[in-house]
Amino acid sequence: MKVDVLLGLQWGDEGKGKVVDVLTPRYNIVARFQGGPNAGHTLEFEGKHYVLRSIPSGIFQHGQTNVIGNGVVLDPILFMEEATELEKSGIDLKRILKISRKAHLIMPTHRRLDAANERLKGDSKIGTTGKGIGPTYTDKVSRNGLRVGDIECDFERKYQLAKQRHATLLKALGGDADVDELEKQWMQGIEYIKQFDIIDSEFFINKQLAEGKSVLCEGAQGSMLDIDFGSYPFVTSSNTVCAGACAGLGVAPSKIGEVYGIFKAYCTRVGAGPFPTELFDETGAQIRRIGHEFGAVTGRERRCGWIDLVALRYTIMLNGVTQLIMMKSDVLDGFDTIKACDAYEVNGQVTRDFPFSIEQGITPIYTELPGWKTDMTQFTCEEQFPKEFSDYISFLEQKLGVPITIVSVGPDREQTIIRKKNKL
Repeated sequence: MKVDVLLGLQWGDEGKGKVVDVLTPRYNIVARFQGGPNAGHTLEFEGKHYVLRSIPSGIFQHGQTNVIGNGVVLDPILFMEEATELEKSGIDLKRILKISRKAHLIMPTHRRLDAANERLKGDSKIGTTGKGIGPTYTDKVSRNGLRVGDIECDFERKYQLAKQRHATLLKALGGDADVDELEKQWMQGIEYIKQFDIIDSEFFINKQLAEGKSVLCEGAQGSMLDIDFGSYPFVTSSNTVCAGACAGLGVAPSKIGEVYGIFKAYCTRVGAGPFPTELFDETGAQIRRIGHEFGAVTGRERRCGWIDLVALRYTIMLNGVTQLIMMKSDVLDGFDTIKACDAYEVNGQVTRDFPFSIEQGITPIYTELPGWKTDMTQFTCEEQFPKEFSDYISFLEQKLGVPITIVSVGPDREQTIIRKKNKL
């Protein structure tokens, strides 16, 4: 068996949580492979609304096993808060959720370091969520990290060493090293984590594959936030592309099967960083209002713009996408004209390749298409699509070179249309 990978192709917030939930019945295991509680995967069904930050989005369907992989960074406080709320809803998490020993722990002092680093950047700040993600990955790469498996052996000594090191860094940065109150909650979170099945996830995943079990790998953030290939330095701290699934779960590249690439029918971005198709007019504000474009974790207003096909072709190439999934199509239901950026003008030259830097000097070149002016939120099959929307899909498939197999027409689980001619 091979693992299938589901990930975002834009700057995050594409709707990965909903699609993982929809696809979960097809799989035995859902495994999260990178990121931390800076992610916010939103799910709606049966009149209920959930936001998952660290826990995989496959927990609501049929009791499948869910895995937090080694590539994830885990905050014990936020994990405990998230998990206990889910348990109140009747989810038997301790039965279905497993946590990798090699996942790194976000310490209270990591949050302080995050704030201190952002403050020093001044006007050049990244706009992080302040959850300590970057400093935790920094410790991981510099070989100073604390891992979930350390809970099982000589934990207190390892924790105090890491805490002292952070205190020295915070003093140099002029940051606040007082975490006493936060530390009490953190230690409670550590005790809570001990109640779960802590595993060597790389062995677990590969053994399940050898036994013929199916695995869906869930990514966080989006490909344009990848630490290597995103709009650096305004990126996250992990590899959000398909290759991150191999490193974040311990599976070989040859084990990758389908790659589901998720994108919105338009484009959004949270925080600082370049955004070539960003709209600063009433159209952008209208997309934000209709699409409820506010961060699921931070509540921050998302920046909105037309779809960027230059960036999409780039991320499709990087990920080896085999199937595309278009989200929030219904948000554009009322527009007379829809625009799509098919090329950039850079220093007077037209290019369809994504450049090294998009921080300045980029002028998007748009193709205009007629809007469909139809409320699609009640649609249940593609035969109901208005011609203009079907033409929009065909235009995107022609420009992107990959079939769009799923179309979302609303936030609920049921508002998901699987296209017959591209049936999974």
